[in-house]
Amino acid sequence: MSHNVPVRVADMGGFDTIIDARSPAEFALDHIPGAINCPSLDDEQRRIVGTLYVQTGAFEARRVGAAMVAQNIARHLREQFADRPAHWRPLVYCWRGGMRSGSLVTVMRLVGWDAQQLAGGYKAYRRHVVERLDALCPKLDLRVVCGATGSAKTRVLQALAAQGAQVLDLEALASHKGSLLGGVPGQPQPAQKHFDTCLAAELERFDLAQPVYVEAESARIGRLALPLPLVAQLRAAPRLIELRATLPVRLAYLLRDYGYLTEDRELLCNQLAPLKEHQGKETVQRWQAWATAGTFEPLLAELMAEHYDPLYERSQARHFAAWARRQPVDAPALDDAGIDDLARRVRALG
Repeated sequence: MSHNVPVRVADMGGFDTIIDARSPAEFALDHIPGAINCPSLDDEQRRIVGTLYVQTGAFEARRVGAAMVAQNIARHLREQFADRPAHWRPLVYCWRGGMRSGSLVTVMRLVGWDAQQLAGGYKAYRRHVVERLDALCPKLDLRVVCGATGSAKTRVLQALAAQGAQVLDLEALASHKGSLLGGVPGQPQPAQKHFDTCLAAELERFDLAQPVYVEAESARIGRLALPLPLVAQLRAAPRLIELRATLPVRLAYLLRDYGYLTEDRELLCNQLAPLKEHQGKETVQRWQAWATAGTFEPLLAELMAEHYDPLYERSQARHFAAWARRQPVDAPALDDAGIDDLARRVRALG
C-alpha cells in the first residue's frame, strides 16, 4: 500500500472510486463527476456541529462531531463498502480536504485499502474547473448553428453527434430549451457550479483540432450563465451556419417539439405573461386565451411572427461578429429524414 500522500486534482484518474464525504446538500449542489456520496456528517448533523462550534467552542463541537462521524463511517463500512476487495483504491474528498475526508481515509487505511485524500478538497476541484474553462474555451474551433425558433437546431445537433461530429449541447447540460418557453417539465436546472463542472468535463473530451458544433446561445440559458470565455468565443466565431425553414415547416415542427406545453396550459399562460410590456396587454391576453383553449397553431404562429422572429434578427446581428457572412442551409422538411439530411449538409460545409 502506498503512503498517504494528498492527491492533486490532475492525478485523480488512477482511482477505482471517488468518494465525496460532504453532506448530501453540498453534494447535490455540485460534485466531481462520477463521485458517490458517503457523508461523514449528514445535513442535520453538520448544522448541529456548526451551532456547537459557535456556542460552546471547537472542543465540544469536535467531541460531538467525532461520535457522529464514527457512526456514519461504521454504517458506510457495513453497507456501501461491504463488497469492496482488498485491492480497492478509493479517493476521498470533502470541502477543503480536512477532517471529514481525513477521518474516512484513516479508517479505510486501517482496514487495509489504499485510500487517499484529495488535497484541497472540493475547493481545489472547483478552482480546477474554472481554470480549465478559461483554458479550453478560447481553443474551441466552433461551428455556430443559428436559425429562427422552430428550425430544429437542437435536433440537428443531435443528428450531427450521431453522425460522428463533435457537438456541445449546452441546452441539454442546462436542462432548458433556451427560450421564453424553455423550461423542461420535471427537469429542474442544475446549480450553476454543477453546470460548470459538467461543461468542463464535456470540453475535456473534445479533440481541439476538430470542429465543435454548438447552437447560437445568449449569455444565459434559463437562470444559468455561460462562462464568459465561452460567450466570447461564441460571439467571435468566424463560422456561422443558418438553418432556413419556412414558417409552415417550422410551425409543424414546433407543434411536435413543444407537445409537452399542451399538457400544462396554466403554466403556458404564466410563461406568456412577461411579454405584456413588449407585445401589449391585448395581444398577450389573446395568446393566453388560445393557450387555455388548447388552440396552439395560431398561438405559435403569432408568437413566431410577432415575438421570436423579430427578436432573432435583432439579437443575432448584434451578438455575432460574422453574422453578415453566415452560410445558409435550406431546410425543406424537419421530419427525422429531413433533419438527418440537414445535418449531413451542415457537416459538408467543413
